[in-house]
Amino acid sequence: MFVIEVKVKGGGRYLIFRRYRQFYALHTKLEERYGAESKNSPFTCTLPILPGKVYVGSKKEIAENRIPILNVYMKNLLCLPVWVLMDEEVRLFFYHSTFDSEQVPHRLRRLRPRTRRVKSISPQVPIFDRMATPRAEALFDFSGTNKLELSFKKGDLIYLLSRVNKDWLEGTADDATGIFPCAFVKIIKDLPQQEDTVNKVRCYYHDETVSTMRDISVEEDLSSIPSFKDLMTLMRREFDQDDIVLNYQDLDGDLIRLLSDQDVELMVSQSRRRPSEKHFFPWKLHITHKDDLGVYNTSPGIGATQTVRAK
Repeated sequence: MFVIEVKVKGGGRYLIFRRYRQFYALHTKLEERYGAESKNSPFTCTLPILPGKVYVGSKKEIAENRIPILNVYMKNLLCLPVWVLMDEEVRLFFYHSTFDSEQVPHRLRRLRPRTRRVKSISPQVPIFDRMATPRAEALFDFSGTNKLELSFKKGDLIYLLSRVNKDWLEGTADDATGIFPCAFVKIIKDLPQQEDTVNKVRCYYHDETVSTMRDISVEEDLSSIPSFKDLMTLMRREFDQDDIVLNYQDLDGDLIRLLSDQDVELMVSQSRRRPSEKHFFPWKLHITHKDDLGVYNTSPGIGATQTVRAK
């Protein structure tokens, strides 16, 4: 039996154990499929030469004499085209099977030290600390109206699992799990605060007399670029106004009206130069009335000069 060390990407390696008949079977199948005289495949190549069978002689001597020849054969085999190396027979030949994992080379056996039985120590089961667990005490009796709701009585201790929303909690009591209203319990140890992962758009609504700020939740990635139509639809619904226009503030602090998708892309591009808060889109919207033109800077830039040279 021949021992072959197979190296894989990442520096890993393993040993496979193959007899000569397995080399011979692989070579025969490759000759049938890809040999120069093959008629079963449109792809052919020159395969490496495998030493022939020897029927007379000492098995040990025959095997030792084959080692350098098989080394050359393996190197030449791995230099064949990719479509040969991806053949199922080649891949199975180099596959690390259960049989391979159970074998130990003779040289390694001699180096293996004596072993003795070691008493196995089972890992300790972690102790459930009830005092550190989020929990609540029932202030009133609550009877659930369906299987999802948790029923309990006044004074029961409820272990908290999650917060459904601002009005409902999920917990367990008496081997039952369900949701229940927060108003029916007193929190003894609250659940850890969860980070808000909802992305938001900061908007400024400019009225005739006052400007207000509103953060609108949007289920989109912060790197996404919305369409002008989607932005307009969202703002009309949020502010309950139809005669509004969308604006953004340019690098000079002036309001620029959005009219198309190209304007939105320009707004997003300019906003990337500015710092932004976590879970907030880097761009901000300024909402004004359609007929309110006083918010725009119509004065020409100050300080522009032109040099005139006399001929």
